[in-house]
Amino acid sequence: MKGFVLLLVMVGFCQLAMAQASGTITGEVKNESGDMLSFASIILKGTNYGVASDANGAFEFMAPAGNYTLIISEIGFQSINKRITVRSGQTIDMGTVVLKEKESELGEVTVVGERNEYTVDEPSGSLRLNEKLIEVPQNIQVVTAQALEDQQIIDMSDGVLRNVSGATRLEHWGNLYARVNMRGSRAGAFRNGMNVTSNWGPLNEDMSFVETIEFVKGPAGFMMSNGEPSGIYNVVTKKPTGVTRGEVNLTMGNYDLYRGTLDLDGKLSKDGKLLYRLNVMGQTQNSFQDYTFTDRYSVAPVVSYQLDDKTKLTLEYVYQHVNMSNVGSAYVFSTEGYGIYDQSFTIAEPGLDPTKIDDHSVMANLQHDISDNWKVTAQLAYFNYQQEGSSMWLNNVDADGNLLRYVSIWDALNQNAFGQVFVNGEVKTGGVNHRVLAGLDIGTKEYIADWSQSHQLDSINGGFFNMNNPVYGRPVNGLPQFDRSQSLRQRANTSSITQSYSGFYLQDELGFFENALRLTLAGRYTYVNQNSYGAVDEDSRITPRVGLSYSINDQTSVYALYDQAFVPQTGVLKSGEPVKPITGNNMEFGAKREFFNGKWSTGLSLYRIFKNNQMVSDPENPTAQYSLLTQTTTQGVEFDARGEIIPGLIVTANYAYTDSEITDDERTGEFSQVGSPVPGFAKHVANGWLTYSIQSGVLEGLGVSAGFTYQADRTTWNWPGDNQLALPNYFKLDGGLSWENDNLTIRANVFNLLNEYLYSGSAYATYYYYQAEAPRNARLSVGFRF
Repeated sequence: MKGFVLLLVMVGFCQLAMAQASGTITGEVKNESGDMLSFASIILKGTNYGVASDANGAFEFMAPAGNYTLIISEIGFQSINKRITVRSGQTIDMGTVVLKEKESELGEVTVVGERNEYTVDEPSGSLRLNEKLIEVPQNIQVVTAQALEDQQIIDMSDGVLRNVSGATRLEHWGNLYARVNMRGSRAGAFRNGMNVTSNWGPLNEDMSFVETIEFVKGPAGFMMSNGEPSGIYNVVTKKPTGVTRGEVNLTMGNYDLYRGTLDLDGKLSKDGKLLYRLNVMGQTQNSFQDYTFTDRYSVAPVVSYQLDDKTKLTLEYVYQHVNMSNVGSAYVFSTEGYGIYDQSFTIAEPGLDPTKIDDHSVMANLQHDISDNWKVTAQLAYFNYQQEGSSMWLNNVDADGNLLRYVSIWDALNQNAFGQVFVNGEVKTGGVNHRVLAGLDIGTKEYIADWSQSHQLDSINGGFFNMNNPVYGRPVNGLPQFDRSQSLRQRANTSSITQSYSGFYLQDELGFFENALRLTLAGRYTYVNQNSYGAVDEDSRITPRVGLSYSINDQTSVYALYDQAFVPQTGVLKSGEPVKPITGNNMEFGAKREFFNGKWSTGLSLYRIFKNNQMVSDPENPTAQYSLLTQTTTQGVEFDARGEIIPGLIVTANYAYTDSEITDDERTGEFSQVGSPVPGFAKHVANGWLTYSIQSGVLEGLGVSAGFTYQADRTTWNWPGDNQLALPNYFKLDGGLSWENDNLTIRANVFNLLNEYLYSGSAYATYYYYQAEAPRNARLSVGFRF
């Protein structure tokens, strides 16, 4: 409760930055008598872009390039719908729009325009860049809310990664968290620009309150430098739009999936200065495996207030509650290899207490326009994650399928607090344009857990759990009864991980030849102090960032980038030298191309990442504290395409080739691993998703969808050995049908159409473990907008 009160106090200082856009729409609204109409609703149909007219009837807002239907409405007046084309960097002046009172017998005029809902022109404001994606010298991919809806994605671990080249998910801790790997290592997890990465977190975000998910490939010095060099993903939550509207969705599916969401958006004051957004979700779901389930609900209110014409404050709270089956019970073990047992087989035991999670976050952001060209943003956030539950693993498995299962307590507390201030601005010196970004970041993280108690369900003396002839409900040693009489902090003792950091970033993007050629010069100073299970380490580092981008024309650019990251580490080197942090250096070249005024976009990137000073145990004396150093090299090619190819046909397609191996090793002779692959990636990853909707006629609104995921040459989680079995290639095919009009959407998708036995896993000591995915299954959703 004390922490929750602290959250509410912190909320008073800041707001979440609103997404940037590419074109401006302006105008004013009057009635037939010539009186200005304040609080009129101006919105682009089918999007979140819009505004309310001010006290003088004027309006102005920004939106991505594309073709839209602009809807202007007010209570008691007839709505006017106009087809418009928003172009990058240009302003559309609608002039004076006159609304007629409703007693007129004239009906509303509706002009159906084309919409592009899979592409955005600029990243969200929380990425700080304040420029168009095509100008950024880095591979950044944005998954939109429409893509999430079309694919019926319900949380962060539920198929999001098919929309991004080369991203894969490792370790499947149920619906606890999504560990995303890109470019050879783990990607950092961000929420609205805040680094929320932890060892077993953050909790999977439910998609009911998510607007977009941004993937930044490679080090992102403008966001952080103390992390893996693979990149980050940034979950951007929904904000108020100023348009009064609502939407309710109901979903049902196989394995007793029942889900409902509610999205309300509108004004809390007549002058339109105080706005709100409320997203609520409730879900219950079992599994294709017995005794496995996930029930959850979330509440996400957001309030924004326009303090004056230059200053806006937004306050956001997200609460997620999860009640799920024992973490780890979805794993299957075997001495023979992978996929030995039926997909529905489980080692879970009925009667085990569920794992319960309460996840609170409060975020606030204050954004102030200093002038037309300069703005400052200040953010504060507090995250509090509390878990009470257990996890299952094994003590032994033999060739006859006899298993000794044990359950360990897993209670945890994860607390994070963050503060950010950053300034964006533009200034000219002679013929050179300077796009400046300067920022200060501070943060503290604490993760404590109790794993100290365990209970063996089975017994070696005639009480095995036999996977060939499983008997449930009667473990020979009974079910565990854990002692929670002491507080978690007392029980956790030294089982804690803490980190505090501060950093300052300064970037100047110099634009030459009317900004056609852009040179980015930047640097970040970062100080990190961390304590991992009692081992203390601190480090500070200056990491440079240099980028070069050239616009061949308005829709084509090429770029080059060099950026760095580092990871503090603890240990004792055999040489006796001080321990250095892991460093990662990324060199990247790429090209970006937009087609048909940004209706669809493509990107191609080539990269090489050197990761130095990775510590490994001394193979000649593995029980000692001594460590040796290795270098890994990850290189590859990535291609992404997304958008509307022709009216009604929207495509997402991507491919990535990734090669990651050890290139230098202090271990010698038979112990050297030079040339061995680094585990945790697939060499070839290809994804596709196609949606076609009929645009006119009797069948207008009817749509069909199809998608696939293919992975080849998958490596295991652990370091591979000569006698370990390789994972087979992976192919999954999905498809669906939909129908929608202005108010109603009906959507059905079938996943794993070919009913393939899909799984991932790894060798572990003398056996294998793997986790199966669901066989063919379907979801049906009905959405109503009002």
